[in-house]
Amino acid sequence: MNTTSASVNPSTKAVSDREASATSLKDKPSRLLSLDLLRGLDIGFMILVNDNADDRAYWPLKHAEWNGFTPTDLVFPTFLFLVGISTVLSLSSRLAQGVTKTKLLVHVFRRAAMLYLLGLVVNSFPFFHLATMRFYGVLPRIAICYLLVAIFYLISPGWKSKAVVATTALVGYWILMRFVPVPGYGVPTHGVQILDPDGNLTAWIDRQLFSAPHLYERTRDPEGLLSTIPAVGTALLGMITGIWLRSSHSLKRKANGIAIAGVSSVLLGGLWNMSFPINKKLWTSSFVLFAGGFSLLLLAASIWLIDVPGSEESKSKRSRRSPVFTPLLVFGTNAIAAYALSELLASGLPNVHIKRGVDVLGAFYQLVLKVVPHDPALSSLIYSLSYVLMCWIPIYILYRRKIFIKI
Repeated sequence: MNTTSASVNPSTKAVSDREASATSLKDKPSRLLSLDLLRGLDIGFMILVNDNADDRAYWPLKHAEWNGFTPTDLVFPTFLFLVGISTVLSLSSRLAQGVTKTKLLVHVFRRAAMLYLLGLVVNSFPFFHLATMRFYGVLPRIAICYLLVAIFYLISPGWKSKAVVATTALVGYWILMRFVPVPGYGVPTHGVQILDPDGNLTAWIDRQLFSAPHLYERTRDPEGLLSTIPAVGTALLGMITGIWLRSSHSLKRKANGIAIAGVSSVLLGGLWNMSFPINKKLWTSSFVLFAGGFSLLLLAASIWLIDVPGSEESKSKRSRRSPVFTPLLVFGTNAIAAYALSELLASGLPNVHIKRGVDVLGAFYQLVLKVVPHDPALSSLIYSLSYVLMCWIPIYILYRRKIFIKI
């Protein structure tokens, strides 16, 4: 072997290493605090609206009955949007570290399976009766969407393919819901109104797959099989945003681009609403664009307020330690654990009775009603905020001990 030809000038090697290091640092985006905070805000609000003690809660804290939109309807799509972003940042980082796609695929399948199984536990706790087990749900939908978009990203990491597939999913779902006859009901807008609560294709398919006890609303399910198609579109919107965040543009330009996309998406969703109504329970294509636009705007606002002013590494570290951000970071850094805990407590505590016919949560709500007897909406809000705090405390203990539960 000719060692002379293989020798390298030490000074040249040092310069090369510094350049490679600088390039690596430049290409690797710093962690955005805004993502964790927005995720924390979303989870906190999700727990708040999922645990209203009274149907007379303020209208922004309740889902739209059917067609339409309330702030509560933004919660789940925003989380799924953030899943898309996080998937890009996580997989791209591990690919850059030299992890093979085969190993990442195994990780993706394992994580999706664990999320789905956790969803079944959350849905069925504490009794686990197979005859009434719900196989759909929030975590199962997250698991399926994550699995599909993660595989897609590993196959094709560019944004254009994601835009094509997302568009196809939204247009394809509209075609199915608008033109395919629903057995026993007819063709939408002819034999039956479009998005009839029980006479739509999504509800009909779910009833063919599962009997009433397995469906959240007995005749339909808000996380049904067919509506997973546009839900994947929501995750892909987040994935495209994640790819944009990894670009070489300045953070301010990225935030501006996200804001422009957000306004455009809200407008497109509003226009499509005229012929294909915004409907969270069916996750209509217009809902994907409308809610996705608000998610984009929330992210842009978060970046402007939090990351752009403190973009330097030293400022970022100081801001992350700021106690102002702690309440949201607690939920944002342990999001799945916080959500699962809130659901398990909501299912389990009603079975803990302090006396005959009075469970723990019911007794607390009765106490709140005595404090605020003439305003059930305010009483419901006080109860919900107290429940959020109850869920926050154990997650805060994990946060303080630097225990972050990753699935």
